[in-house]
Amino acid sequence: LMWQYSLAHCIVKAYFPKGKKELDVSMFQAVVLQSFNERASFSLPEIRERTKLETEELRRTLQSLACGKIRVLNKTPKTREVADDDRFDFNDDFSQKLFRIKINSIQLRETAKEAEKTHESVFRDRQYQIDAAVVRIMKARKTLGHNMLMSEVFSQLMFTATAPDVKKRLESLIERDYLERDE
Repeated sequence: LMWQYSLAHCIVKAYFPKGKKELDVSMFQAVVLQSFNERASFSLPEIRERTKLETEELRRTLQSLACGKIRVLNKTPKTREVADDDRFDFNDDFSQKLFRIKINSIQLRETAKEAEKTHESVFRDRQYQIDAAVVRIMKARKTLGHNMLMSEVFSQLMFTATAPDVKKRLESLIERDYLERDE
């Protein structure tokens, strides 16, 4: 298991001139907001130095806090992208009807290479699930016709498998001597 800091979130109590609010933010957003306890204004390099976050992660985090629908921070200049010479200030004019406010993080887009790697991993995991289902069924039944085996496998699987995929896995199990054909 590995801790995913980018997926953690917490509740931060914020005191604005127009009232106290609870902000439901990601861990990175909370770290950035904590910097504004000491001063009301920072540049991007100053925040990077204080938080020790990676540059791209910090840019996404600041973009969500200063350029999103809920703007807890003000950004100068007022553009959508975060540049190295931008300044960030605590938003004294922030007001919202709700007491607890969820500030969404900006998600990183998955690249084509990562998507391909994910699909390969899912395919490999599904192969193991098909193998396990076939072995489980055959241990319980000892002998079974091909059509009955296929229907049993399809009923046990949690995902929709295709008949050619199951046939390939059956052939693989036969080659590895987990199963044998009845003559």
